[in-house]
Amino acid sequence: MLETEGDAHATNFSVALPVRRDFRRRAGPGEVLPELRIHYRTIGTPKRDASGIVRNAVLIGHGTGGAGAQFLSAQFAGVLFGPGQLLDATRYFIILADGIGHGRSSKPSDGLHAKFPHYTYDDMVAAHHQLLTDKLGVNHLRLVMGTSMGGMQTWVWGEMYPDFMDALMPLASNPVAIAGRNRIWRYMAIDAIRNDPDWMGGEYKSQPMRGLTTAEDLLILAGSAPLFWQKQAPTREAAEKFYRDRFKLAVARLDANDLIYQLEASREYNPSPRLETIKAPLVAINSADDLINPPELGIMEREIKRVRRGRFILIPISDQTRGHGTHSLPAIWQKYLRALLDRSKP
Repeated sequence: MLETEGDAHATNFSVALPVRRDFRRRAGPGEVLPELRIHYRTIGTPKRDASGIVRNAVLIGHGTGGAGAQFLSAQFAGVLFGPGQLLDATRYFIILADGIGHGRSSKPSDGLHAKFPHYTYDDMVAAHHQLLTDKLGVNHLRLVMGTSMGGMQTWVWGEMYPDFMDALMPLASNPVAIAGRNRIWRYMAIDAIRNDPDWMGGEYKSQPMRGLTTAEDLLILAGSAPLFWQKQAPTREAAEKFYRDRFKLAVARLDANDLIYQLEASREYNPSPRLETIKAPLVAINSADDLINPPELGIMEREIKRVRRGRFILIPISDQTRGHGTHSLPAIWQKYLRALLDRSKP
């Protein structure tokens, strides 16, 4: 155990895991990670049945650039984790882990920079599985759910460990390879950073701000919500202030190496060939105003038919939706989570 600290909502831990052999093998010459640090937060207490199986554990995966702490917000935890709510923390054992390259888990900015091993979503899921089984003693999950990147990793969980969970809920994702506009905007962001003269092959002395500015602009647009933004910024002056305020807060948190790795982690993602192997009941939820997963592609309607116990929900655009960010507003979609929990009772 590397560190522990208390929190008003959760208990925080970081653990050092032995580096998985295949994760080490992905590293190039000199790219050796001595240990893999995974930071996580837990709320509640695990409960076992008579045979020793944990029956109340819930794993929630965060999006690209995020961390498990994001789910402690009032709009998320305040809707789901409170007394009598769907994931009441007095009944469930909730695990909010930072993915590789994110939050307080091992990441390029720790010191290896561009020599950090090039991880994938499979690596991130396998590391969390190892955290659960080796460190937390969790041998079964009542629910795996996730937002955006965490949603994509929920599909991966269903295929890599099909008997490990009772239910799956991927939010704001598609179960196919990252291609088309979704790959292009990610590649544009990566390319902007690498083409910045201050990039210096990842050994920059200060952040390459020209590249990061372009990258953050693309991230802001990718997460945009047209109806909501129009109401928030109905004039030119309001729109420009809206952008400046968002940009200033967001770009200050970025590290160029970390961001490149986070965006590139999706390069091998493609659950489509193995969707038939998913056993647990699954409800996939997207929002109609999601620029990253636009409904006009028809991907979910096609692919969900191959998931034996799968269902797809497309949330229509409304005053409540927030584009891609609708994934973090359970007040909108919690009724579908309730139905999934009822349908998947052991």
